[in-house]
Amino acid sequence: MPRKASDFGIRSNRLPEYAVDRDYELCIGCGVCIRQCSFDVHYLDEDHDTVRSRSELCVGCHRCSALCPTRALAIKPNPAQYRAHGSWSGEHVKDINLQAETGGVVLTGSGNDKRAPVYWDNLLINASQVTNPSIDPLREPMELRTHLGARLDAVNIQAGSLDSRLPPTIPISTPIVFSALSYGAVSFQVQLALAQAAQELGTLWNTGEGGFHPRLREYGSNTIVQVASGRFGVDLDYLNSARMVEIKIGQGAKPGIGGHLAGEKVSKDVSATRMIPEGTDAISPAPQHDIYSIEDLRMLVFALKEATNYKVPVSVKIAAVHNAPAIASGMVRAGADVIAIDGFRGGTGAAPKVIRDNVGLPIEFALAAVDQRLRDEGIRNRVSIIAGGGVRNAADVVKAIALGADAVYVGTAALIAIGCTLCQKCYSGKCNWGIATQDPYLAKRVNPDIARRRLVNLVKGWSHEIKEMLGGMGINAIESLRSNRSQLRGIGLTAEELSILGVKPAGG
Repeated sequence: MPRKASDFGIRSNRLPEYAVDRDYELCIGCGVCIRQCSFDVHYLDEDHDTVRSRSELCVGCHRCSALCPTRALAIKPNPAQYRAHGSWSGEHVKDINLQAETGGVVLTGSGNDKRAPVYWDNLLINASQVTNPSIDPLREPMELRTHLGARLDAVNIQAGSLDSRLPPTIPISTPIVFSALSYGAVSFQVQLALAQAAQELGTLWNTGEGGFHPRLREYGSNTIVQVASGRFGVDLDYLNSARMVEIKIGQGAKPGIGGHLAGEKVSKDVSATRMIPEGTDAISPAPQHDIYSIEDLRMLVFALKEATNYKVPVSVKIAAVHNAPAIASGMVRAGADVIAIDGFRGGTGAAPKVIRDNVGLPIEFALAAVDQRLRDEGIRNRVSIIAGGGVRNAADVVKAIALGADAVYVGTAALIAIGCTLCQKCYSGKCNWGIATQDPYLAKRVNPDIARRRLVNLVKGWSHEIKEMLGGMGINAIESLRSNRSQLRGIGLTAEELSILGVKPAGG
């Protein structure tokens, strides 16, 4: 939606979200803040030869304060606030004014920022003591390698020899996978860093639904490509250039609705990669118009398997919703090798705020329920599960695997490692950190080599911490933790919440 009320000839009643505090004793008028801000917050007052700021335009990305050579700038929440009200917060008032000024949908980026319960924080990890001693990961082998894809139902021996026809699986060195971040939503530099980091780490990255840039196809052995409703960039070469193909049904930040990449972000390079005209909006319909039943899904799954000569696993990604266990059961029976579940704290470049804040389920509940349903039906071995949507640290990874995941998707954490400060204005295309933009001047702010090193460091750090936690539990392989909920205890949870998660209360 248009950002300024003046676009409609209306005077805005909204208070600025942030206050720009400039210390003129320290400010040397160098103009760094002017050059660094794409939102035109800072400007030169030529009449007084002084750099000034328009606080009402500030989005709180902190680029100017981080790069100010004299530390003269501080970005603070605006001390002027709306009157406190039990039912109507300042955010409600701001959003109503914005829609009254523009008549549009309130958009936002990144993940859910509401005070909804984060159930990772209500789960505690067990530790070994005497009878089941802990393991020292510095001196004893600790295995984080896992495989994504279907396992065999049984081993067949035919004519005295072992039947070696195995479903395709992908070994990854750590249970951490970079989630879908499409070209167009993020810059090419970001995707390059993700691809290179995945290759160095021995894991995977996901192109998202924006196609697979030709310059990145050398990293195909570490790449997941998506087939989404818009079918952007999808052709036979696209499918056969990757290690896994993922059918995107939904995502956690906006379950049940489609995607929209504004035409301003569809540059010449993005248009070639997505196979759409330059400058046109890229619209992904809410449904995939060839999928209206599990039978339809099965047809697409096997069409993709045929197209790839049955050499790569096919994943299906859904948002975490109340009937996810039943949907997952149907997906397995439709031939999916991997199920990706995205919880409602998942991030995105652009989502209607009302959808992000009110639709979907926490990944902890959906993951536990899906895993248990598949186990109850005796089909859990036929599929791997990747969980995403609010995975913030190594402890969250361990807890997700104990609840039933084979691996986790991380997206927002990866962007933060690159430089994102969660200003939530990804949809504007003006990202000051060069991440969620196609502006060449801004995109150059991401150095792919530095970004790659930061991503590699993050995942290596998490992997070391996972080994420490496994050792503390007396477990020497990540595979032994999967669905091992006896290693978790709930604290501050109701009996019903504990039942859904399948864990005992702390002290029990």
